[in-house]
Amino acid sequence: MSRLTRRRFLGAGLAATAGAPLASAKKKRPAPDQNVLFLVVDGLRPDLGCYGNADVLSPRIDRLASRGLTMLRAYCQQSTARASRNSTLTGLRPERAGADGADFRRFAGDAKTLPERFREYGYATGSFGRVFDDPHTDAADSWTLPPHAPPPPDHGDASWRCPDAPDDELPDGRAVSAAIQAMRELRGKGLFFLAVGLQAPRSPFLAPKGYLDLYPKGLIKPTEYPAPPASAPRFALHGSETLRRFKDIPEQGALPDEKARELIRAYYASVSYADAQVGRLLDTLDQLEVADKTTVVLWGDHGCHLGEHGLWGPATAYENALRVPLIVRAPGQRGSGRKTFALTELVDLYPSLCDLCEVPMPQGLEGAAFTPLFEDPDRLWKRAVFSRQPREIPGVGAGVGRTMRTSRFRYTEWTAEGSSFRAAEVYDYREDPHETRNLAPSPQAASLVNGLAGMLQEGWQVSLPPTDPRGTANS
Repeated sequence: MSRLTRRRFLGAGLAATAGAPLASAKKKRPAPDQNVLFLVVDGLRPDLGCYGNADVLSPRIDRLASRGLTMLRAYCQQSTARASRNSTLTGLRPERAGADGADFRRFAGDAKTLPERFREYGYATGSFGRVFDDPHTDAADSWTLPPHAPPPPDHGDASWRCPDAPDDELPDGRAVSAAIQAMRELRGKGLFFLAVGLQAPRSPFLAPKGYLDLYPKGLIKPTEYPAPPASAPRFALHGSETLRRFKDIPEQGALPDEKARELIRAYYASVSYADAQVGRLLDTLDQLEVADKTTVVLWGDHGCHLGEHGLWGPATAYENALRVPLIVRAPGQRGSGRKTFALTELVDLYPSLCDLCEVPMPQGLEGAAFTPLFEDPDRLWKRAVFSRQPREIPGVGAGVGRTMRTSRFRYTEWTAEGSSFRAAEVYDYREDPHETRNLAPSPQAASLVNGLAGMLQEGWQVSLPPTDPRGTANS
């Protein structure tokens, strides 16, 4: 690939923005005949320009955000790829969609997947890259086109790799090229729902060398909060096993600062590579003159730790692992360029897309359509969002952390089936935005803990938006 510079990379995104047609600001709802471009990015944190991280170069995703609604407080239901994707693509929470990562059909039975629902209403549906955790999961029911899943690269024993290669020589580039070809072939032949799953920036990190060169070594800073939260139960953490399997990573102990900088640099390079692939897809919509007829969704399946709390990787009940980017551009909606602090969840995507495209929702979905936020991003919305994280608890056995995030607090309750074991964590993000101290053991926090525990026990139905008739608080 030709040499990339930070100025050229950012300039390409701005040029595309300047040349793209604007959707009409007069419509309050899109026409029902809307294509869908559904983009899932593996392990993507809200480390993007449009989320306030100026160190990360993401001009194409920023361009998407400038035309859509950006959810600043969106959360996955479980910080592991398979469980999160099963939940999002079925509109069911992990307890019903396969909490431990198993094939959702074993749990959800006859549940209609999101692409399957659109297929039933006449859409051509296609999967490119990693959409379900296994690209061939539910292929016969969900997709009208054969799934396109390039084989993963051979990383060897390295935690990251940045070969001197063109974009489409790597799996994500090949998947995007196939999706672009499908868009061209489907143009004028009816509606499409095309899902593209990018593996970057998941570990092991992979991007062409040009994207690594965008990040001078001196720019990268390790986290300022490498210590575990004070008074947190040890089992709430993990040993960063997804990273320790690589030979260039110490088997135990903290990573040297130089290695931490190296990994963060490779992660950022992978984000910029993913951003460029998103840009290729958005540019194709413009070139085919279907951008104003296509709803675009971009979401991360889960977050990850990059040294925060001494952790690397996903699979915790902390903010870095559960908070994800979620951006929706829906032509004709008033949310163009807006941001919302409303609490949203990935399980909300299924009903929201059905609502935006006027596809009837199946019964039993467990999320809430966030379409009213396009009209009023500041409106009263959910009281809390809910996630979970399985964990082996020493001396007790298989356990789970059920966690709830309100606008100010996170409450996590650890329990084990068949045991009276219970441990709790409480974090006050107003006073402690980086989760440095667990308040739950403090006698002064007893009233707060009891109140939050009661909310968690009441469950997600009580925290639905005030206008949702399913909410038990509204009945």
